[in-house]
Amino acid sequence: MKHVYRVIFFLVGIMMLTFGISLTIKADLGAGPWDALNVGLASSFGLTIGSWVIIVGLVLIVINAFLLNARPDVLAVFTIALVGFLIDFWLLAVLGDWYYFQFRMKVFILLVGLFSIGLGVAIYLQADFSPNPIDNFMIAIKYRFHVSFMMAKTVAEIVALVLAFVVGGPVGIGTFVIGFCIGPFIHFFHPYFERLFSRIVR
Repeated sequence: MKHVYRVIFFLVGIMMLTFGISLTIKADLGAGPWDALNVGLASSFGLTIGSWVIIVGLVLIVINAFLLNARPDVLAVFTIALVGFLIDFWLLAVLGDWYYFQFRMKVFILLVGLFSIGLGVAIYLQADFSPNPIDNFMIAIKYRFHVSFMMAKTVAEIVALVLAFVVGGPVGIGTFVIGFCIGPFIHFFHPYFERLFSRIVR
């Protein structure tokens, strides 16, 4: 039964995560660095945002393998494919006709998106499946260049932010709000779901 619960936590967490990402994009105040990159690529070169999530994820899997001098994380392909599919599902099938013009409403949607992302990450991490290639990119930078997790995270986010600027991604005040606030949101929810998962799988 433990594996069943892991799958449930993984799927629920990924659904919450991708819903939150979609809301932050719809808020139109600036998406997170990696999301801004995917939106910019979609606007500049076509394809859907979810398709670019998958493409960028596949590129990162190869880069991570090079940095870690290891084999590519094949299981991460499933994770990133599911993330890309669900982002397209939320953006195109569920939120396609949702547009917000009042600043207060945009701020509210951004905050709800942040809440959902933090909740989703805290839930899906309990499954201990193959992580998102973006998270692995941070880990690869840490071990390849012998820096702290904070430095590795900063470098990874700066790389995405620069690329997002280059391709005309939606970088704005929301980008920096997400950058500063997502960690505390995850930190707040993670212990609760860690205890919940431990009780369930006993």
